[in-house]
Amino acid sequence: MKEKLTDLFEYTYHFNNEMIKIISENISKIDEKTISLINHTLNAQQVWNSRILHEKSFEVWQINPFENLQDINNQNFQKSIQIVKNSDLDQRMSYHNSKGAEFENTIFEMLFQAINHSTYHRGQINSQLKLNGIEPVLTDYIFYKR
Repeated sequence: MKEKLTDLFEYTYHFNNEMIKIISENISKIDEKTISLINHTLNAQQVWNSRILHEKSFEVWQINPFENLQDINNQNFQKSIQIVKNSDLDQRMSYHNSKGAEFENTIFEMLFQAINHSTYHRGQINSQLKLNGIEPVLTDYIFYKR
């Protein structure tokens, strides 16, 4: 299971970098919604990591300096891999969501949420890129594995 999660975080890291790259290369055509979505995608992974590690988290919709996005993606990746390697994935943890409500899930469920959430928002970013006349990035997992 840990090997599969590591693979999925490598996939997530790779395509988050590809999204940052295409946005950077086309910054003059990029709208505010795209900037908001790429930030939210990275912020959410940071938030899930911080819940597991009991660290201070970002706000889910905060806008980070664009030049920091690759570093944030790298830090997210490193922390997610650290969690996978050092945690009992079946351990249940309590945490509070961004509205303060308390929930409990396994570490696996929390990590998978971070991966799935990133995939969802990269699809939204691709839609925004297309609307702005930019060729979307093929981000399907199967393309990554070929």
